[in-house]
Amino acid sequence: MSFWQITLQLLEGFGYTLVIFGVTLAAAIPLGLLIALGSMSRFRPVCVPCRGLVWIIRGTPLMLQIIVFAYGPGLWLDIPIRTIQEQMLMVCIAFAINYACYFSEIFRGGIQSISQGQYEAGQVLGMTGRQIFFRVVLLQVVKRIIPPISNEIITLVKDTALASVVVHLDLFTVAKQIVNREVILWPLFYAGLFYLLFNGLLTVLLGKLEKKLDYFKV
Repeated sequence: MSFWQITLQLLEGFGYTLVIFGVTLAAAIPLGLLIALGSMSRFRPVCVPCRGLVWIIRGTPLMLQIIVFAYGPGLWLDIPIRTIQEQMLMVCIAFAINYACYFSEIFRGGIQSISQGQYEAGQVLGMTGRQIFFRVVLLQVVKRIIPPISNEIITLVKDTALASVVVHLDLFTVAKQIVNREVILWPLFYAGLFYLLFNGLLTVLLGKLEKKLDYFKV
């Protein structure tokens, strides 16, 4: 197999990796914000389940969660997950819930870091709680959470390799298949280069975003 044939196969696998990454990020950020708000709620029927979910997800391996979502419906509900589309969906759900829980703790820390005085000042100006959150608090929170969120996003890129326990089309799985078939090792390092370059691009983009929010410096 030539270098270009291997490259094309890895690019195809990288496409599936990007799908998992994109869907996870798009779902985990808003879901994480909802979980964070639920965790901070004083209404126990909302607070307790949200905190319990975060505790379970953060306390168990992501690989186990992927297996539960991929094979659980077939074992417990007699709804087997067979097609590639179904497998991708369940993998994305597992990733989204996992990262939403981690994001929620970052969001919660960012929200709670805003001084109470800013809320009180908004109330004095006649703003509603919603207006205070979205017009005063949220952008400051975004500025403060960009560094830890950036770390989680970069970790997500690498964690997509765990999808190989269910979906056998991602970049890492394709690289392993080539290694086993051709009895050569370098495609694994070549696949690592894909991860490295993509993470480098994300690092640059997230760094520019952080600089754009520098006007919140005091």
